[in-house]
Formats: sequence, structure tokens, C-alpha cells
Amino acid sequence: MEGASTNGVLSKLSLLEVEARSRGSHPQPQQSRVKELKAKVEALKAKRDQLKAELQTHKLLQRLRLSEVNHSEEEDMDEDSESSRVLRLMARHSELTDLLRAHRLIGGYEVVKTHQGKGVCVSIATGYEGVYLDTYNLEMDTNPKVRISRHNIPPFIPLDTLAEQSDLQTGIRTFLDTLSQHLNAYVGRRQQLKLMKEQHKSVEVMESNILCSMLVLMFTMPEQVDVLCLLDYKDLSRCLPTQVKLDCEDEKLTDSPQWKKSCSLLMELPVHRALTAMKKMGTIV
Repeated sequence: MEGASTNGVLSKLSLLEVEARSRGSHPQPQQSRVKELKAKVEALKAKRDQLKAELQTHKLLQRLRLSEVNHSEEEDMDEDSESSRVLRLMARHSELTDLLRAHRLIGGYEVVKTHQGKGVCVSIATGYEGVYLDTYNLEMDTNPKVRISRHNIPPFIPLDTLAEQSDLQTGIRTFLDTLSQHLNAYVGRRQQLKLMKEQHKSVEVMESNILCSMLVLMFTMPEQVDVLCLLDYKDLSRCLPTQVKLDCEDEKLTDSPQWKKSCSLLMELPVHRALTAMKKMGTIV
């Protein structure tokens, strides 16, 4: 019994060995099959990637075409829309307003007929260093003769004197030019005073008048010495002073070349610019 059992086991082992050898003796067909399948997988992957790329390209083209169509429709719609027309009119109005303002600032006047053509309203714009400031108006009768009926010119501007000197009946343009010169000089002096207060906190305004035709300033020197400065604008058609006076306890100081140079600056430059130059020179703090 034991011999038969042993023979049975050995026979099975021999059979398994034969099968193993048989498998080992035919490896090529299986390896070829595996390689073939791998090649098919790689080909399918490549085809898949190609289809994905084509699909993405197709989608992108569709989006571009749709975007162009929508943009064209929006342009057509905007071109004909009420809002578009309003915006174009607003832009044109702004351009014309800027041109009119520039025309006024270089000496032009806006003239509007009043009283059914029997009178006119003249607007005079003022500005300083390119900044548009105030507008003044005169309403004038032209029939039977030219005369000023209403206006908002400041009372300290010699309007009647200017009208008499120019003769409204024959020299209306001369009158308007002279009046504009006086108004621009006034707002120019006023603007200089405003800029001086903003830019030079250390300079104290001791006295001024509504016409800005007289200023009394106090400077402080580096030696902590105070100097009073009088700026007198006798020519009301100009922005610059006609006279500069300095007052200090040390009389020799005001006669020094440095202060003579400062007086020249105050006569030749707007006051806020002259003070800036004096600070750079070290004359005042």
C-alpha cells in the first residue's frame, strides 16, 4: 500500500514537471500576444488623446464664433440704443464746453441777445495760471444807445470810470478788454493770497483788503528776527505789486544785498512763488 501511494505521488510530480516544461517550451506565442495587446492599448490611448484635442479645438472655435456674433450684436444694439445716443451727446457737449471755456480764458466773451434783440448779456470769465475761477456778467441795452443796465461786477472795480474812458458807443470792445483785465488781475491777486496761505504757513498775513491791493506780511529770518513786508498794488490791472517796503529793527539788514534781491523777487514774481524762492535762498524760514 505504501509503495502504491508513493508511486502515485511521484507520478503526479512527474506530470506536473512535464506540464511545466511544456509551458516553458512555448513562451513565444504568449509573449507575442502580450506585446500585441500592449501595442493596441497604446494605439487606443493615442487615438483617445487625439480625439480629446480635436474636441477641445472644436469647442474653442465654437466659443470664438459665438463671442464674435454676440459682440457684433451688442455693437449694433449699442449703436442704435437711446443710452448710446445720450452718451455721445454728453461727450460732444463736454467737448464744446471745454472749447468755450478756453475761448473765454484767452479773451473771448459769450454774448447772448436779450429783450427780443434790444439788449445783450455779456459773460466775462476769469482765471489764474490756467485755473478757471469766476464768471461775471453785464446786461446791456443797445437801443437807443448802449448802456449798462445790470451786472454782478464787484463794487470795488471802477466800472463807471472804465465805461467813460472807453466810450461805450464807439469802443465797446476796448471797454470789455479793459474790464476783463481788471477782473482777472483782481482774481489773480486773490488767488495768490490763497496759495500763499496754503503753501507758506510760517508767513503771517498781518493786513489785507477786499481788493487784495495791499498786503502786509510778517517774515521770520533764520536768526529769529521778524521782518514786516508791505506789498502795494497801485495798478489794479496787474497781479504784481508796484511797490515793496521792508521794515525791521535792524535797518542795516533790510539794506543788505540779500534783502534787495528778495524785494526784486517780490516785484517780479507772484507772492507765493517769490516766498518759495526766498526760502530756498535761506532769507526766511
